[in-house]
Amino acid sequence: MKNIGNEAGKQLNGLHFRHCGGGGGSAPAKLGGGVPLPGGAPRPPPSRGRAGRADLSRTRFPPPPPAPRLPFAGSCRRRSAAQGQVSPAAADADSEFHGVDFLPGDLNEAPEETGMRVNKKYSCLPAEEKGIHIINIRAIEDIGYDQHESTLLNSLSKNPDADCKYGLYFRDGKRKVDYILVYHYKKSSAGKTLTRRVHHNDSSARSTKQDQPLPGKGVQLEMRESEPHVDYHEDDKRFRREEYEGNLVEAGLELERDEDTKIHGVGFVKIHAPWNVLCREAEFLKLKMPTKKMYQINQTHGLLKKINSVIQKITEPIQPKVAEHKPQTVKRLSYPFSREKQHLFDLSDRDSFFDSKTRSTIVYEILKRTTCTKAKYSMGITSLLANGVYSAAYPLHDGDYEGENVEPNDRKLLCEEWASYGVFYKYQPIDLVRKYFGEKIGLYFAWLGVYTQMLIPASIVGIIVFLYGCATVDENIPSMEMCDQRNNITMCPLCDRTCSYWKMSSACATARASHLFDNPATVFFSVFMALWAATFMEHWKRKQMRLNYRWDLTGFEEEEDHPRAEYEAKVLEKSLRKEHKQKETDKEKLTWKDRFPAYLTNFVGIIFMVGLTFAIVFGVIIYRISTAAALAISSTPSGRSSVRVTVTATAVIINLVVIIILDEVYGCIARWLTQIEVPKTDKNFEERLIFKAFLLKFVNAYTPIFYVAFFKGRFVGRPGDYVYIFHSFRMEECAPGGCLMELCIQLSIIMLGKQLIQNNLFEIGIPKMKKFIRYMKLKRRRSLDHEEHMKKKQRYEVDYNLEPFAGLTPEYMEMIIQFGFVTLFVASFPLAPLFALLNNIIEIRLDAKKFVTELRRPVAVRAKDIGIWYNILRGIGKLAVIINAFVISFTSDFIPRLVYLYMYSENGTMHGFVNHTLSSFNVSDFQAGTAPNDPMDLGYEVQICRYKDYREPPWSENKYDISKDFWAVLAARLAFVIVFQNLVMFMSDFVDWIIPDIPKDISQQIHKEKVLMVEVFMREEQGKLQMLETWKDNDKKKGENCNNHSPRLPRSRSGSLSSCHSYPLDV
Repeated sequence: MKNIGNEAGKQLNGLHFRHCGGGGGSAPAKLGGGVPLPGGAPRPPPSRGRAGRADLSRTRFPPPPPAPRLPFAGSCRRRSAAQGQVSPAAADADSEFHGVDFLPGDLNEAPEETGMRVNKKYSCLPAEEKGIHIINIRAIEDIGYDQHESTLLNSLSKNPDADCKYGLYFRDGKRKVDYILVYHYKKSSAGKTLTRRVHHNDSSARSTKQDQPLPGKGVQLEMRESEPHVDYHEDDKRFRREEYEGNLVEAGLELERDEDTKIHGVGFVKIHAPWNVLCREAEFLKLKMPTKKMYQINQTHGLLKKINSVIQKITEPIQPKVAEHKPQTVKRLSYPFSREKQHLFDLSDRDSFFDSKTRSTIVYEILKRTTCTKAKYSMGITSLLANGVYSAAYPLHDGDYEGENVEPNDRKLLCEEWASYGVFYKYQPIDLVRKYFGEKIGLYFAWLGVYTQMLIPASIVGIIVFLYGCATVDENIPSMEMCDQRNNITMCPLCDRTCSYWKMSSACATARASHLFDNPATVFFSVFMALWAATFMEHWKRKQMRLNYRWDLTGFEEEEDHPRAEYEAKVLEKSLRKEHKQKETDKEKLTWKDRFPAYLTNFVGIIFMVGLTFAIVFGVIIYRISTAAALAISSTPSGRSSVRVTVTATAVIINLVVIIILDEVYGCIARWLTQIEVPKTDKNFEERLIFKAFLLKFVNAYTPIFYVAFFKGRFVGRPGDYVYIFHSFRMEECAPGGCLMELCIQLSIIMLGKQLIQNNLFEIGIPKMKKFIRYMKLKRRRSLDHEEHMKKKQRYEVDYNLEPFAGLTPEYMEMIIQFGFVTLFVASFPLAPLFALLNNIIEIRLDAKKFVTELRRPVAVRAKDIGIWYNILRGIGKLAVIINAFVISFTSDFIPRLVYLYMYSENGTMHGFVNHTLSSFNVSDFQAGTAPNDPMDLGYEVQICRYKDYREPPWSENKYDISKDFWAVLAARLAFVIVFQNLVMFMSDFVDWIIPDIPKDISQQIHKEKVLMVEVFMREEQGKLQMLETWKDNDKKKGENCNNHSPRLPRSRSGSLSSCHSYPLDV
């Protein structure tokens, strides 16, 4: 080692050496707080700043006199040959601080555990495994050190990156990295620094606490005048990081820094939780861990067992090839972890007892509750991230998922068996997803899988209903009458002046297409889908209970989370205002009075957004009316015949584009409105955000559909007395076959457009684009150094380039909106479940690929259900019954056909139904200026035209008044709504009641677990009592033997005989 040091000394000849600061005045002066100076010369204690650290950042050292060139002798100072003291020349050189620090020549005298205090402009090499300590090597350009010789010290280790598995472990290759903190720092413009991977010694740091900060973070000392000073904000961030990381060390975590990365100006702090910290936090969090006790899971018998075996054989090809997905016959008994009862748990392999998901969750809990008080208020990790003190915080992925010679890991297995489009037909490995990502994400994918499976029977029934419509279209009498040109029914103009009279037979195609969706089978399908929604909810509750049992969440209760940083800031601000007015202050909290301005802003903002949506829909209505009038002027007959289809298609596309744009805008506005409310916990924040975002996006997606279903054609008026908008635009009418076909077109285009463009294209395209932009930025910043470029990236560097996890709200939201399309208006579009099924098959693999390959690993969150989303689903299911009842009765012609068939039909058939629904109008009763400009367009003069409504004929005494037929049909429609709604609601509740929420076998297993746990503890208590009795008997026998063999003593000393062989009992 001395030879190496002397060789390095020849390279660094002429440099000044000094110590780095450290210990107190009475102890021998040390280098870096742990190495004695040569000769044991004492040094004065440094001045202390806040938190007990040496405050050297503001010390101005006097300019040193010219110092002689010093030969390298392996020491930090020049020694006097006689006394062994520090020479004056070395002392003067010491004040300049323009050199490198090495240990004394006798390296064997250095203690093993050395706390290091390192300046930002200096760097340290990990040398614990090499047996050499190096402190504060100056930047290469400052000391004239050649770049090719910088590998001199690194060559002592063959490949340190491979030893730590490229960032998955600390530099010692033993301690696993559980969490990463990322920060930005400003490098000096003078050039690069040496390798900066600092090893943190946990025991040394905890013994010195704040006196020994994290290596690589040391105190800022005086720099050369030519170097730019770091600005105040950077200093403030550095001080906050220093204190926060010191507090993390006090909490028991072990830290290691790395600033020698391929990403310019980005530093990483690696965090490891040792065994004692994991045990302590697992007990605090009441984590259920598997014990040594195993028990047999109840198996089915008889016929059920044979059926299950047959099903398993049939479904074996579609099962994922993962160990966690295989059916289990035994299960370990789980119990909340306790340090006092460690003997109950299987601790044979401590490294794998807490998996990576659990370790990162524990570290994140410590990060959340650890505070930094150097700011104006207490700051946790969320606030430090928001203020830019740290730029990111995330756990690491288990390793690479592709490439040659990749070690097997859960991420690679998930990529092959789950996040691949080639396995779209297989079940999801939900247990492995939960093991890697946590319960909350596991529940989302489990729910998505159950929803997709339940769409299969709904799609099959929808296809059957559609095929029934196709098979009976030629037998439908109303559409045949509309297409029969012999009826010669002349219809009134669709617009004023420019539109002319038209034949009903021209709407033949629309009438035939309407029958595909408007037939008696549609009513059955609506009832079926209402019951399907209730069955789906019950099936999910049962599946959820099975997962809770399998994942040991049966007794889990969510405790109140830590208050959010923004909430604490508001409370502190309020308490400071109150303290300024009154001296006595109690523990403050935000009341409704404090939040009233935010509530008012929320109310006004939501009303404004809903009004904006209505205004846009109204604008599209104006577009439809004006475009229809403009196209009616067309000279070509084909242009006039396709007016309705052209207007409908273009209007729906406009609606789709507006919906997609407003969805993104409403998402940002909902987040802002939630932030100004300042909810107390993250759970409250998430629930309020979900409610606002769902309300706005629901209104945005369904308003155009509601208009077509329930408002279009309802407030038109009649010929000669039409309703006008702005005194110029006449309200549009439905086609003679009704508005159901137009509703079907509207629903299908919006649903498919949202799925293809917003869900899939955005989810694939935008992440790829962001990843490409980040890659180009990093490529622009990347050093041209070949050695740096060829070096393999560390795991935390690769994960830093991934997209941060933004929560499950967007994923749930798109599925809930789709669930609305499937259930709310299914009477008008029976193929909606089929398109939803096809989308979800792709969506599952798309989301899986995004989570595994494109997102940073999210922090695992425990959850026993899907939260507020379940209530939203139940609400949509109830609303679907009501909406489908109104769609069938008011939008379709189902009720008018029944009324005509049973009240007005002469021969009990549907012949004459079309004529019955049309009223007559005398063209001489047109208002001035509204009659067609070309009344002879059909080739003959028209005196009576027909329009769709129930009104008295012009030859009646009360001409154009509403007829009795209208009231009969209206009464039948309302009666149908009431009967349909109550009947289907009752059937849904009956399904809900008859299917138990908890499967019988699961309830039995939960009860069995409780009994077994009681038996374990009773057996343990009995063993303790027996051991105690045995010890007492032995103690009594030894006492008797002591009395029999000892000589008689005075009575005053007899009391000591009883304890001559006694010893303390520790049960």
